[in-house]
Amino acid sequence: MAKRLKLKGLNLPNILTLSRIALIPVMVAAFYLPSKDANWVLVSLFAYASITDFLDGFIARQWDQISALGRFLDPLADKLLVAAILLMLVGIGRITGINLIPAVVILCREILVSGLREFLAGFQQKIPVSYLAKWKTTLQMLALLALLSGVDFIVTLGIFILWIAAILTLASGYDYLRKSLKHV
Repeated sequence: MAKRLKLKGLNLPNILTLSRIALIPVMVAAFYLPSKDANWVLVSLFAYASITDFLDGFIARQWDQISALGRFLDPLADKLLVAAILLMLVGIGRITGINLIPAVVILCREILVSGLREFLAGFQQKIPVSYLAKWKTTLQMLALLALLSGVDFIVTLGIFILWIAAILTLASGYDYLRKSLKHV
């Protein structure tokens, strides 16, 4: 069955990941929709992206469809999606003031980890994703979903979760840096 799901050399997990990347400009455009319904369009699109983030890894492991392309695309898709949505939320004024701190922490950590991955690739070294990093991603996704809702009390909850996600982001970034230095 797994072989039937391949499309021009791409497996289902990679297609799901690519759909997440393709969704980013659609989501950015949705920020400019004129009605309050735009918030729920964004929540729906981001929920799809979050679910496919889980599914692509799950399917890849369960159906033995892990690939070099998937190992490259999945974290890239996550970083692009989170960065784009954070920037748009700042741009529309939903993340302001001191609450910019967790957004900056998250963006800086993502850049740091991307750089470390690129650096380590030169030494043919890989550092697997930790459970801490998975929790970090889960909390980031929940925070962004809440912030996209535009509902005051849910946005407030989203800001709180964003701060927790930033703390986990720092911890997982430190953990990744510590593990990376062993290979330098």
